[in-house]
Amino acid sequence: MRFFKPIWVTSRKGVSTWSPLATAFNTRPTHRPIFDSLRERTGLFNKPELTSFEGFYSLKEQAIAATDRLIEEAVSSPSRPMVEIFDELSDTLCKVADLAEFVRIAHPQPHFASAAEDACISVSGVVEKLNTHKGLYEALRNSVQNDTSGDKHLAELFLFDFEQSGIQLEENTRREVVALNDLILQTGQQFMAGAAKPRRVPRSVVPQNVRQFFSTEGDDVIVSGVYAECGEAAAREAAYRLYLAPDIRQEQLLTTTLQARHRLAQLCGFDSYADRAIKASTMETSSNVREFLDILSDNLHDRANMDFEAMAKMKRQESPYQNELMCWDTPYFTHKAKTQLLNVANTDFSPYFSLGGCMEGLNMLCQELYGISLKSEEMLPGESWAPDVYKLAVVHESEGLLGHIYCDLYERAGKPHQDCHFTIQGGKLLPDGSYQNPIVVIMLSLSGGHRGGPALLSAGAVDNLFHETGHALHSMLGRARHQHVAGTRCATDLAELPSVLNEYFASSPDVVRRFARHFQTREPMPEDMLQRFCASKYLFGASEMQLQVFYSVLDQLYHGADVSQQQSTTQVLKGAQQQCYGLPYVENTAWQHRFSHLIGYGAKYYSYLISRALAWSVWRQNFEARPLSRSAGDRLRHAVLRHGGAIEPQILLRDYLGTEMTPRALATALTDELDYHRDHIDSVFKTLD
Repeated sequence: MRFFKPIWVTSRKGVSTWSPLATAFNTRPTHRPIFDSLRERTGLFNKPELTSFEGFYSLKEQAIAATDRLIEEAVSSPSRPMVEIFDELSDTLCKVADLAEFVRIAHPQPHFASAAEDACISVSGVVEKLNTHKGLYEALRNSVQNDTSGDKHLAELFLFDFEQSGIQLEENTRREVVALNDLILQTGQQFMAGAAKPRRVPRSVVPQNVRQFFSTEGDDVIVSGVYAECGEAAAREAAYRLYLAPDIRQEQLLTTTLQARHRLAQLCGFDSYADRAIKASTMETSSNVREFLDILSDNLHDRANMDFEAMAKMKRQESPYQNELMCWDTPYFTHKAKTQLLNVANTDFSPYFSLGGCMEGLNMLCQELYGISLKSEEMLPGESWAPDVYKLAVVHESEGLLGHIYCDLYERAGKPHQDCHFTIQGGKLLPDGSYQNPIVVIMLSLSGGHRGGPALLSAGAVDNLFHETGHALHSMLGRARHQHVAGTRCATDLAELPSVLNEYFASSPDVVRRFARHFQTREPMPEDMLQRFCASKYLFGASEMQLQVFYSVLDQLYHGADVSQQQSTTQVLKGAQQQCYGLPYVENTAWQHRFSHLIGYGAKYYSYLISRALAWSVWRQNFEARPLSRSAGDRLRHAVLRHGGAIEPQILLRDYLGTEMTPRALATALTDELDYHRDHIDSVFKTLD
């Protein structure tokens, strides 16, 4: 029997103390100018060229020169398989583009951000040149036809990338494709900017009894969101109606984008943009997606109504004169119910989730499942873009160093307020037989971590940390031969599987019990609090899932084959809401004008639901009974994670799970999860209360 190792160490006096990793993350890093002045300087991400922002020019020029050399090799009787040349092309450009894109977004110094943006623009120009290079396309196509391309799956992915730009079409048609791509880019960017813009309305429009809930500028009231968790029902309603009021400009931009996407798909040989976007995913076709959503919608109807009835009862108890539950109520009553069931305030359990403690929990998980350790490394001066960034080496017990994770976890002025994962360098097998280790960044926006104590995480922040680390581990544990399909470079629904799976670990009492302890006393979280914490995450899960189905159905309708015959986007929304969601549409609102995911996830918003169905299937089959099973972790790594996108997702998952990933099987997995958690919530709170 293998006994669990403690995640803390014990001093001679018998008092538990934090491990070195936890200690490092419970202290927010700062500049040390005197000490750093004595050490050798390097550039961003340890790249010597980036000791100054001017280094982006050198990196860009090196990439362009290498690209020209590789193009010449590809079109003139190459001596190696074509996919090896194309993957080197991809790697060369991604090393600059991915790095520059991150620096453009995250670097606090304007000259660095500006130089990075220039590099992004230059590399985009090179990519456009490649996408329209007939000789390069024909060389790849001929190698596939002659069976000399090497990895055929990867070669076909490269061909599909080419054909997205219409290179196979006649010249006039191809020019129209290029123009449509430019139009979609421009209108999409404008729509996303408008979606986040606060609403400015005359003071007289806002009911006098709720004006105090909003900020003002002169005679105007500024509405910056829907105030979802505000305790005053009238304020929630006013914010919802004002913030989501129809916007003529947003409607024009959205309609133009959807029609341009539809035309683009038709020119490239697809019936709809949805078919174009879904090709090569786990679902493969838009008809499979619609079947999945239809089955899931039917399964959710009664389950979601039970949630809405419970929330309506809460509303009547709080406001006897208001009987009807509305769209602006559900986030508030979900939050209120979780708070009541937790029986403690967020400030009572967050001390058990210090940043260092959570990182130690992730380290424990990595050691138990995969035999890898997260080791804090000190950075050289100049390696980081901000003083409070951490660096982790990911080390396997027998394979050695697998890669590095930079952790940019604290909020700062100018930093995007979003939790995400960035690939800086993809993994790749090099010609000498060694492996190019991946480099990634995890970005969160935590507060705290100063001299007053470590950053303390809310339940949502714990989930987000585990989620983004799941993406990072996908990259670290991957060992695909080609970087174009390494780690998270795979179908969207497959890419989200490891991150959603990590959230299940963050909700498992057997896992949380191993690391949740008070940052001051080191006492473990009380068992009743721990059980409530884990169970409450799934409260009102059916109504939340029904909302995601509604969003996904709407996304499919907007990108479907009959988009050109549709009425306004609001009319389409009203029909979808009536069909798929248990609460009524609010007249004179158009929340789709705020739905920026229509741009970034066009026709693929459903992917989160598929990823969750896959993750639940993996969890239920392999980890539910023994969450920290090393054999299950090793099998997950070698059967799924190490391949990235190198194997078609349907084949990869069928072989791992032992069953076909049909629309019905995936929809059933999600309702099975809901029923499991509903029963678990009932049993936990019945036992505790």
